[in-house]
Amino acid sequence: MSAMMLGWDGAGWSWMMLMPVVWIALLAVLVWAMIVLIRSGASDPSAPTAEQLLDRRLVNGEIDPEEYSALRRRLRGQRRAKG
Repeated sequence: MSAMMLGWDGAGWSWMMLMPVVWIALLAVLVWAMIVLIRSGASDPSAPTAEQLLDRRLVNGEIDPEEYSALRRRLRGQRRAKG
């Protein structure tokens, strides 16, 4: 029996050589997509800052002005230490 009769005309060898390349490319695209999604979710520009949350707590009456001042000073001290 010849290879043609078995349905193996030689094109299968090229696909066998190409499949690992296709899988590696697919894996690379998936890793790239995950990195992009993780980085885009890491910093949400619409999320309120710590100062904005503190201001909102003061306005809502959750904290008094003395506690607000102490927390504000602490936030500023942390920002200086980091930056």
